[in-house]
Amino acid sequence: MAMTGQERVRAAEEAVEQLGAGLMAVGVALPSLRVDPVSFADRGGLPLVDLGRCTIDTALRLVAVLHGVGAGAAR
Repeated sequence: MAMTGQERVRAAEEAVEQLGAGLMAVGVALPSLRVDPVSFADRGGLPLVDLGRCTIDTALRLVAVLHGVGAGAAR
């Protein structure tokens, strides 16, 4: 059964919450993380997650975390 518009929005909100919590757990905060309101206009698709803007420091911390995950996966 296809998801309703309300279910799609809630799924996107849950994804944003989980992503934000996961990033915070490794010391990275994306201050503009949100569900993109413009994507709600597409009634057939899923709303988009807007990762937003961040400082250079935050971007570099995110890169470091991603490199750490990649290094851990290679073991």
